Amino acid sequence: MKQKKIILRPYPRGFHIITDHILDQLGDLPELGILHLFLQHTSAGLSINENADSDVRIDLESFFNKIVPENLPFLRHTLEGPDDMPAHVKSSIVGVQLSIPITNHQLALGTWQGIYLCEFRNHGGRRKIIASVYSATT
Repeated sequence: MKQKKIILRPYPRGFHIITDHILDQLGDLPELGILHLFLQHTSAGLSINENADSDVRIDLESFFNKIVPENLPFLRHTLEGPDDMPAHVKSSIVGVQLSIPITNHQLALGTWQGIYLCEFRNHGGRRKIIASVYSATT
C-alpha cells in the first residue's frame, strides 16, 4: 500500500472535477487494486459523476441549494456564517470518501465518470485528501 496527502487549491462553491489532479499526484498505479480517497473536511464532499457536460455540475449545485438552503430559522450552528451549517448537511449527504477499482494501471471509471470535489462553502479554502492505493497480489 502507498499513501499520499493531496492538497487541493481553494475552489469556489460548486462541483469541480479533480480526476486529473488526483492522478497527477499519485503517479503510477498498480496493475490491479483499489484507490481509496478520504477528504479531511466536514463542509465539502467527494463524489463520482458526469465528466462531460458542465451543466450537470451547475444542476447539482442548484439542487443541493434547493434541498438545503441557507438561513433556515431553526439552525443553531451559525457562528461561521450562513453557508456553514448547510455545508455540513450537504457533506453528510454526499460523503467524504470514495473507493475506485484500479484495472490495468488505470482507474476503472466509466466513460463519462469523473471524481468531483463538492465544495459547499463560499470560501472553503485548501482541501486535503488522503489517497491510499492498495495493490492486489494475484
